[in-house]
Amino acid sequence: MATEHRQFTHLHLHTEYSLLDGACRIEPLMERVKELGQTAVAITDHGVMYGCVDFYKAAKKAGIKPIIGCEVYVASRTRFDKVNRIDGSYHLVLLCKNETGYKNLIKLVSAGFIDGFYNKPRIDHALLEEHHEGLICLSACLAGEIPQALLAGDYEKAKATAQYYEDLFGKGNYYIEIQDHRLPEQRRVLPMLVQLSQETGIPLVATNDAHYLRKEDSRMQHILICIQTNKTVNDDDVLEFGTDEFYVKSTDEMYALFSAWPEACENTNRIAGQCNFDFEFGVTKLPYFKAPDGEDNRNYFIRLCKEGLHRRYGQEVPDEVRQRLDYEIGVIDRMGYINYYLIVYDFINYARQRGIPVGPGRGSGAGSLAAYCIGITDIDPIRYQLLFERFLNPERVSMPDFDVDFCYERRGEVIDYVIHKYGADHVAQIVTFGTMAARAVIRDVGRVLDMPYQQVDAVAKLVPMELKMTLQKALKASKELARQYEQDPSVHELIDMALKLEGMPRHASTHAAGVVITREAADEYVPLSTNDGNIVTQFPMTTIEELGLLKMDFLGLRTLTVIHDAEQMVRKTEPGFSVAGISYEDAAVFEMLNAGETEGVFQMESGGMTQTAVNLQLESLEDIIAIISLYRPGPMDSIPTYIANRHNPQNIRYKTPQLAHILDVTNGCIVYQEQVMQICRELAGFSYGQADLVRRAMSKKKQAVMDAERRHFVYGSTEPGRECPGCVNNGISAEVANSIYDEMSSFASYAFNKSHAACYAVVAYQTAYLKCHYPCQFMAALLTSVLDNTNKVIQYTAECSRLGIRLLAPDINESDVGFTVQGGDIRFGLLALKNVGRNLIEAVVRARTLNGPYQGLYDFCKRMHGTEINRRAVESLVKAGAFDSFAPSRRASLEALEGILKSVENDARRNLDGQMDLFGAFSGAETQRQSYTIPEKEEYPVDSLLQMEKEVSGLYLSGHPLDQYREEIEHLASHKVSQLTGEDARRHDGEQVVIVCSIVRIKTINTRSGGMMAFLTVEDLTGTMEVLVFPKTLQACAVSVRENAAVVIRGRVSYKEDEASKLLADHISLVDEYGKDGRRKVDISNKNAKDGLWLKLPSMSGDTFSEVENLLEIFEGDFPVYMHFEDTGKTVLAPRRMWCVKHELLLEELGRILGGKNVKVR
Repeated sequence: MATEHRQFTHLHLHTEYSLLDGACRIEPLMERVKELGQTAVAITDHGVMYGCVDFYKAAKKAGIKPIIGCEVYVASRTRFDKVNRIDGSYHLVLLCKNETGYKNLIKLVSAGFIDGFYNKPRIDHALLEEHHEGLICLSACLAGEIPQALLAGDYEKAKATAQYYEDLFGKGNYYIEIQDHRLPEQRRVLPMLVQLSQETGIPLVATNDAHYLRKEDSRMQHILICIQTNKTVNDDDVLEFGTDEFYVKSTDEMYALFSAWPEACENTNRIAGQCNFDFEFGVTKLPYFKAPDGEDNRNYFIRLCKEGLHRRYGQEVPDEVRQRLDYEIGVIDRMGYINYYLIVYDFINYARQRGIPVGPGRGSGAGSLAAYCIGITDIDPIRYQLLFERFLNPERVSMPDFDVDFCYERRGEVIDYVIHKYGADHVAQIVTFGTMAARAVIRDVGRVLDMPYQQVDAVAKLVPMELKMTLQKALKASKELARQYEQDPSVHELIDMALKLEGMPRHASTHAAGVVITREAADEYVPLSTNDGNIVTQFPMTTIEELGLLKMDFLGLRTLTVIHDAEQMVRKTEPGFSVAGISYEDAAVFEMLNAGETEGVFQMESGGMTQTAVNLQLESLEDIIAIISLYRPGPMDSIPTYIANRHNPQNIRYKTPQLAHILDVTNGCIVYQEQVMQICRELAGFSYGQADLVRRAMSKKKQAVMDAERRHFVYGSTEPGRECPGCVNNGISAEVANSIYDEMSSFASYAFNKSHAACYAVVAYQTAYLKCHYPCQFMAALLTSVLDNTNKVIQYTAECSRLGIRLLAPDINESDVGFTVQGGDIRFGLLALKNVGRNLIEAVVRARTLNGPYQGLYDFCKRMHGTEINRRAVESLVKAGAFDSFAPSRRASLEALEGILKSVENDARRNLDGQMDLFGAFSGAETQRQSYTIPEKEEYPVDSLLQMEKEVSGLYLSGHPLDQYREEIEHLASHKVSQLTGEDARRHDGEQVVIVCSIVRIKTINTRSGGMMAFLTVEDLTGTMEVLVFPKTLQACAVSVRENAAVVIRGRVSYKEDEASKLLADHISLVDEYGKDGRRKVDISNKNAKDGLWLKLPSMSGDTFSEVENLLEIFEGDFPVYMHFEDTGKTVLAPRRMWCVKHELLLEELGRILGGKNVKVR
């Protein structure tokens, strides 16, 4: 055969979906295959099928034949055997010949995760025997069962295994795979594999185990492996491939490599010819829905719509509303989506019947009147001019998509209902992939290249923080990044490698809300995997939709829980209250928002949103809808124009009068996607379906479609099915029409879906209404919802203080599970305390309700005996102050606790043993055992009590260590912690700031250079953050770096997009070194500056310092102590807790430890 006619097909290839192990990126792969003149290619990722559909579509687009496959792991025993160091796995390549093969492959791959996962997703021989039809099998690489047997010297086992597989898959469906990457082991087994083929008649097939596209990409693969294994290129134990031969080789290279066995290369084409599987797109496969009482689904749906129409609009329904509903029903019926509406209606109805809060809607689904009538949504699409075609376009066949918000605490109940109704094997969650975005990939690659952290961080921060930012865009947008790229070789290498890896999937996780519901078992349609015990599809959400499967978003929205909880609390004093009945035109609510009092209001509490509301001066719900739509990257630039037009309506100029009634609601600005559609319809005569197609083309920048539609918009169209008069025929000049089209085009990619904004505006208004009229109930519900977020609790506690609402400490006779209203105050909830579980709290509240208040600590322990009570739980309650209403101090209670618990246990045992003395009980012995006298003890110091509260609740409850320093804070602090960690944190990146805070926690590590650095968790009156103290700063400021110390920290803010801001400390000093005016009390370099006890110590570390520290704490008082350290030459004012009383015995002991000349009183 002439060389130029030879063909080769790569049948063993790993795309980027062999996560952090494969680097054959799908789009470039197709270009490479075409460049090589090859006509087909296979995907065989390790154990997964994540990328199969993307691979298939890209191959088809490129004119390449796609072969769907997987390199599976076969358990060394069975997939159920999972014993460490005994049960491993072998590799095996499976390729789909047809649909039967595809269905069997997804069954196998799914079972590998669901049944066989043990380090890897493993199948076994039993599964292969059940699901082998329609598949071609290759014996795989060196990790395959046959090569491993040969390497172990067991030729007979290898031969028996080969014959087993050929018998199983059938002649012509099983091949012995040969590879040569210049690895010694491969060259050992290659002649034996050939011998095996000759003896058994099993054909050979040549593959190259391609992990990257070109030879020079081997370093990229190496870096990927380092990212995966958390290594650097300089580590000794980093996993390596051994050679640079694992690339997509040319046909000539493969024939040259296996010149002795050309048939092995020819067989790749024979296999490619056998593999003819195609995905089916766009055919919906909705689950079956059965209407109650055997009613026809269509009739049931129409009946629900008609009943809902009268419920929503009364008996006299306007004609245009009735016509709109009839139109929608017709479209829904014609497109086959009645079942879809009924499925969604069913689980929303289930939630409402069980009191599970459901949102008013989300996304474009709120534009459907039918959805509003049957209760899927709760916002009037007629009143707010929401368009049905934005949701369901009769001219574009695509699955509609209702996203539904539920109370985040009870969302799981709705999912459980769906699982129960349709079957556990018909419901799965949906995979999502974390990708290496521009900044993140620089950090990943920089770490692997072993570059200094500070340098990598500085380079990453040169990438602008904008939506859809890429490294290529960043090199054009950032002159400094481009300069460093051109001039610094290390940065050049870093960026070059990052460019190759940018956008690749890094890991698979579970979509926060996505659930697929299938007609047959889910693994009849898609491969499944597991994540944290949940069954998850291996195809992402967009692929699920393309395959015609029903995808639902079950979203958990915390705010719905807040509204529901606040509503319940209000009903205790106003039984008839319901958020559903509030007015959306309440002047007091808008007055509150316009004053900037937005803390806790859904979607409106960021600084930017608050300022926008203040500047605009909201007047209606339409204004809230608008600012929710505008306050995003892109449309944000229109906010000044929007506000100016609002306050100066006489300055608004419309390009044509027909725009006035479309844009008057948004002050002459295009804000919504629906407005783009309305303009197309009313000015050019498009149908709403055509208008939606234009909107989509504009938002996705499809230039060819946009150019064609521009002609139709301006001049009209006579194309059958696309007829429209156009603007010119409607009396609008071509110049004006083109200008309007340009404006729509520039804004459409940013324009927001009004239906979605309207739904969220309703929720925002509801929270604002509750805060305005029922602040205690709202703030209590809000605090309960953020118990797991200390910063938010601190933030909302401060807002309570501003509102004049006191936050009362926990009380065993007053507190409930969450925060509750008590008079005009809020009582702290017990669920916020560590070591106290929900079950115990509910038992505490139940016993209190049934049998009256607790009489003290002993009575509490006695009544709770037999529940989930334990010593740690009671200690937490005492430390939090839950028993402060009783006489004994916390110290007394804690010291008596062990005796109380023993006494309760003994009483319970006597009762159980029947040792109660009837006459003794009557004589008062039992009464004595009902009480327990706790000896009074002096209370702990205030700072110790605060630390206890912080330990068990994460908060200071009865005060704050910084309360005494409020004046100093005013003078010293340039920023609050909440400013540096809030929504606008990135604005402070790189700024030099000063914060005044207390040190909550210290963690130290040794650096590579042998120094010690510290990670501090600090807290001020507004929030918490992490502070990094590098060795030089730590050494200079060590005396101030103590847990519970109140300190002044000067440093630089470091912001990363994927984690909380940090402060890199330059200097740390004690607040006690400053006066109320912010000036230093003492020049710590001058020993004669102040009166006090002056001590000279060898070092701040070591036994001598510890002895002195212990001694000073024994003689704690108000006399300042100054310390001079000989090793550093530093003189510092000691922390307040080390100040002392002047006592002869103290001076005597210090003299003994340090020497008399090193102890001076001034």
